Amino acid sequence: MNPEELLNSPQEPSKPAAESPLVSLERDLKLFDGSIREVATEIMVEGLSQYPIFIAHQHELQLGEVILDRHDLNSTWSIHASTLEEFLERGVIKKELRERFVDTYKNPNKFICVFVVTPEGANFVFVPYQ
Repeated sequence: MNPEELLNSPQEPSKPAAESPLVSLERDLKLFDGSIREVATEIMVEGLSQYPIFIAHQHELQLGEVILDRHDLNSTWSIHASTLEEFLERGVIKKELRERFVDTYKNPNKFICVFVVTPEGANFVFVPYQ
């Protein structure tokens, strides 16, 4: 008997692997690339911050300003715009870790800084603009 036969009975075909939520996030970020870049540029040009942060989530979140609502756009993720300063003020980033964040922050003209919030947790990712 083959090991595969032990794992999958002929009557029950194996289930396809669940798609990672990051795959759908990548699709949405590509779709909204221009809008996100425009908001990032406005944040920097208006002097609000040199560190724009975009929050991607699939549930209710009280951080930043909604710029792309998944319900309105029939997409998978909602995107909020925020800044390093708001993250410090709200305690999302501890003040003593500010310099570490700034040192790892990538060029905002080339990368989207995304704070991805999922039920499992949250983390920063940097996604290149198209």
